[in-house]
Amino acid sequence: MFLVKKYPSKSKVYNQYWHFAKLRQDIFFDRISGKCHPWSDDDVLNTYKFTNAYRASDRVSQYLIKNVIYTGNHNVAEVFFRTILFKLFNKIETWQILIDSFGEVCIKDFSFEDYDRVLTNALSNGKRIYSAAYIMPSRGYPSIHKKKHRMHLDLISKMLTDDLPNKVSTTKSLKEVFNLLLSYPGIGKFLAYQYTIDLNYSDIINYSEMDFVVAGPGAVNGIKKCFTDTDGLSYEDIVKYVTDNQDHEFERLNIPFKNLWGRPLQLIDCQNLFCEIDKYSRVKFPEYSYLTGRTRIKQKYSENKNCISYWYPPKWGLNENIKSGITP
Repeated sequence: MFLVKKYPSKSKVYNQYWHFAKLRQDIFFDRISGKCHPWSDDDVLNTYKFTNAYRASDRVSQYLIKNVIYTGNHNVAEVFFRTILFKLFNKIETWQILIDSFGEVCIKDFSFEDYDRVLTNALSNGKRIYSAAYIMPSRGYPSIHKKKHRMHLDLISKMLTDDLPNKVSTTKSLKEVFNLLLSYPGIGKFLAYQYTIDLNYSDIINYSEMDFVVAGPGAVNGIKKCFTDTDGLSYEDIVKYVTDNQDHEFERLNIPFKNLWGRPLQLIDCQNLFCEIDKYSRVKFPEYSYLTGRTRIKQKYSENKNCISYWYPPKWGLNENIKSGITP
């Protein structure tokens, strides 16, 4: 538990942050129960695309956990390789292209030339191999390759050569994992933190998601809208502040928040929620747009009819509750 003695000053967007978390989580459970769109009385939530209140509940995270991390060889190096390779592209369809081409994704069969050929062919056929969820940098890595996917194949090859999987598995904290990933060119603080959380879904490492957080650019924008004065606290301290005070804030606002089968919001979730409230407020509270200069939400909601059977890292102890039908 983080003890924050300073008291930041809040705007009206701050209260909406908690209402947004509740409404987005309600949509999550309404979809599970089979209710049809629209799931909310909030037109903004019905119209635009937002991530879940819990990062691990998002479609790509669910696929990563079930079909990448916990499917295949559980060897440390193999799990690391699959996780980072998937996240470099962060796109389910790209992973399926690799599976269709090679049968399985594993280190012993990994070849720069073969993977490059498959991905280059996909690009030539007009397919997108990178997710639009966040921008993958194409510069910053000293590579002879000019194509972004070749740079990333080169990057993961270097990680394996450096024995990074075993280095990660012998760390003592999330921050240490973060710093290892951050040491690689082309991986900034945001991506290093995201990859750290992804690796922590696996059994390679087992740290609390309450141990460490990095506020990404979207979260910083959301924080600026929620707080008129942070009283000298860092953006990370603000994320810790709201995460530690979630029960108090839900009670203060009389919000019946349904958590994730007994799991409260973690630092990564509250960090993500700041990103989402930044987007949400562009439409709901346009008077705050001067703080970031962004006035619209790019992605509109488009229903994906492929149902998800929710399954979380077994070490969290949630899957038994889901299977037995226990409700939050």
